[in-house]
Amino acid sequence: MIEGVKLIELKAHVDDRGYLIEIIRAVDEHFTKFGQVYLVGNFSKGTIRAFHKHNILWDWFFISHGCAKFVLVDDRKNSSTFKNIETFIISSRNPSLLCVPPQVYHGWMSLEDDTQLISIASEVYNRQNPDEIRIPYDSFGDVWSVKPR
Repeated sequence: MIEGVKLIELKAHVDDRGYLIEIIRAVDEHFTKFGQVYLVGNFSKGTIRAFHKHNILWDWFFISHGCAKFVLVDDRKNSSTFKNIETFIISSRNPSLLCVPPQVYHGWMSLEDDTQLISIASEVYNRQNPDEIRIPYDSFGDVWSVKPR
């Protein structure tokens, strides 16, 4: 696993009313600080939103509806996992929280129509001076196709 990246399996608390999933809490050891929360929806499967990284910001990703493939690439030269590529499949049927530290390129692709992502960021997005470096979705080769097994 890329150094600093964590995949946290979340527990759904289910009763006869439905379910409740705690996504992140201020007391979690993988939480740094709160900046903002936003919801991103992709209308159709195969939609790719990639790649970018941050210099300061931590991201926490949760799929609230549908399913997504995440690809992360470590760009920290001093990291033991420099240039490692990791793939994660996260869905609403297997609730998980993906923790992405600064300097790790990341992106995601919907595997189902109407996939929704809840993103929690450690910093407020600065529209005049965004903390992000963007590169094309194919910068790391064919990481998005679903391979037959």
